[in-house]
Amino acid sequence: MAKRRRTSRARARPARRRAARRRSALFAWPLIVAAFALAAVGLGWLDSWRPRAPRPVALPLSAEAARAANEAMPFHRERRRAAARYRFRGGDAERAQAIECLATAALYEAGDDRRGQRAVIQVILNRVRARGYPKTICGVVYQGSARDTGCQFSFTCDGSFLRRPVHRGWASARRAARRALAGEVFAEVGGATHYHTDWMVPYWRNSLVKVARVGTHLFYVRA
Repeated sequence: MAKRRRTSRARARPARRRAARRRSALFAWPLIVAAFALAAVGLGWLDSWRPRAPRPVALPLSAEAARAANEAMPFHRERRRAAARYRFRGGDAERAQAIECLATAALYEAGDDRRGQRAVIQVILNRVRARGYPKTICGVVYQGSARDTGCQFSFTCDGSFLRRPVHRGWASARRAARRALAGEVFAEVGGATHYHTDWMVPYWRNSLVKVARVGTHLFYVRA
């Protein structure tokens, strides 16, 4: 009987040793990971994992230098294809919301310049139908507005909403929005999906094709 107990204890020892090794390994792994993290911080490896600062919206140029740079970039009006009439699909409530989003963007981006307002509205409608953009008018207007940078229309994220624009532009902006939703096309910018003022050079400019000017705004299509 005693011999059997000794045999059982002898057989149990390897199992206990294996269990002890597994427990040691479980405790060791957190220490190894922590040691690696400290070493990585010391060597700067973790720098590549940190969030990067957003790409600047425009190149660091003075207004005069930007205008000269924009003037040097040629127009390719042969690439200015006619935009199709926009067909709005939605009820009265959706239409009213879309009109307000279009009018707001037109007024904040172009002030009370009626041609400028129509150009901005046309770009928004072109984007709704282009790949890579939200498929609703308000979605396009406010795309990226939750970020400090990265918004598609600067007035949605630069604090402009804190400054109420002049009232005299609202009527014309809403009228232009209603007409655009009814199918009116602003042919001067064609199918343009991008624009900027001539006193800045956005980082994306050279990847697109310049096709039109309306006032101080330059308009582009995808290359």
